[in-house]
Amino acid sequence: MSFIDTEGEGMGPQELVGSDVYDTTGERVGRVATVYVSEESQQPEWVTVHTGLFGHKESFVPLMGATSGNDGLHVNWGKDKIKDAPRIEADGRLSPKESMGLYEYYGMPTQRTGENAPRQGEQVMTRSEEQLNVGTQRVESGRVRLRKHVVTEEQQVTVPVSHEEIRIEREPVDASHAGKAKISEEEQEVVLHAEKPVVAKEAVPVEQVRMRTEEVTEQQQIREKVRKERIDVDNDAKRRDTKR
Repeated sequence: MSFIDTEGEGMGPQELVGSDVYDTTGERVGRVATVYVSEESQQPEWVTVHTGLFGHKESFVPLMGATSGNDGLHVNWGKDKIKDAPRIEADGRLSPKESMGLYEYYGMPTQRTGENAPRQGEQVMTRSEEQLNVGTQRVESGRVRLRKHVVTEEQQVTVPVSHEEIRIEREPVDASHAGKAKISEEEQEVVLHAEKPVVAKEAVPVEQVRMRTEEVTEQQQIREKVRKERIDVDNDAKRRDTKR
């Protein structure tokens, strides 16, 4: 059973009881209710966790790949997987059948206990391999700032303007109504008017820019090398027989 304490020291069963339990995503699952110890190694092997509404349910969770820290116990399984584990009465001992069912549910290799223990004269070699325990860690990936600055651009607007012009009209005079004419010099003046464009500037609000963050989930492929042990059979007796 692989159980690692991040502080470098193993935790005893009593220290685990009451610890908060977190799944692979860091989501809290519940609290440790009971600790089950392996009969062979006398090391914590399973814990039951209070789950469900008000924590009335107890689900069995293996400690394989689990790590402990200041915030509690981090197990190697998802919250939904733990909640759907087989219902077993937490009476202090797991029967071989119950233990086998839990191992199969979590896809773990079964342990050799009871009738499966090594017989007299039998040699047993355990093969181990590394497993990837992939989680996530929240880190700062960048910063975005809103900055306002002033730019100058030229705008062209067409404005209608009017102006006055002189129009000369000539018409004949009726001599019978014009009266007596007098030859003299005379001058008259007319003031002309015209409109011209007048430009005034006014600052008005035109747009609001908001900045907020949103959570986007994407899938990433993680590649890492793992080591595993292989067992080869080297039969010296068979070699000697072959040479004869």
